[in-house]
Amino acid sequence: MARRTTTLEVRRTERLTPHMIRVVAGGEQLSAFPDTPYTDRYVKIVFPRPGVRYPEPFDMDVIRAELPREQWPVTRTYTVRALDHAAGELTIDFVHHGDAGLAGPWAAAARPGDVLRLAGPGGGYAPDPGAEWHLMVGDESALPAIAAACERVPAGVPVVTVLEVADAAEQQELTSPGALRTTWLHRRADAPEQLLDTVRALQFPAGRVQAFVHGEAGLVRGVRRHLVDERGVPRELLSVSGYWRRGTDEDGWQAEKAAERAGAR
Repeated sequence: MARRTTTLEVRRTERLTPHMIRVVAGGEQLSAFPDTPYTDRYVKIVFPRPGVRYPEPFDMDVIRAELPREQWPVTRTYTVRALDHAAGELTIDFVHHGDAGLAGPWAAAARPGDVLRLAGPGGGYAPDPGAEWHLMVGDESALPAIAAACERVPAGVPVVTVLEVADAAEQQELTSPGALRTTWLHRRADAPEQLLDTVRALQFPAGRVQAFVHGEAGLVRGVRRHLVDERGVPRELLSVSGYWRRGTDEDGWQAEKAAERAGAR
């Protein structure tokens, strides 16, 4: 991902569900933000460390060159739910679980005029118009990307979504030009693999499937193995990523992934 930092201002916020907050931002610099074709388009949101003065104009390359590492801003990865250059707005949905974490509390406290800095975008997935049907599986962390992808499925094409959230209050209405069928699961301590079990029990439509499986790393790994080993889905038709790991914050999870990549070389 490019290091270019885009500085925006919060325009408005909305509580979509008890634990999902939408932040809509805009500003002059949004005009230069790339409108890529990906529905899993993501950014690194840049959070300055308290008490540290950063050079202006804000530039991560300058910061990394001039300041010690412990003063560098902290980043968190989020999906761009929507980008509307005509309206001059970029939308990001944040999962919020109280005071824990960094990005969720920021979103809960955000007010119009607050600064939002982000680097990116990255991404690599969008619904293939040549696929005969689409499978999308995930949890709250993947819901913005899945919602964006559903909106891009061609008219009439089957799209099957399986989504695990905390409870019924966390469900959101998904829309799609495709023939959408959604299964909502409510998280249960006594059924840690209910998402995988639900995918296993699905009756797949006929034809070539493209699958998007994102969310908690352990669940993602299990669904991927099922699709490849038991359903015979070619790897090139899978978009699979662990957004987080249970019991680990993003800094720890990113360090784990970097170590795994290094060990695979």
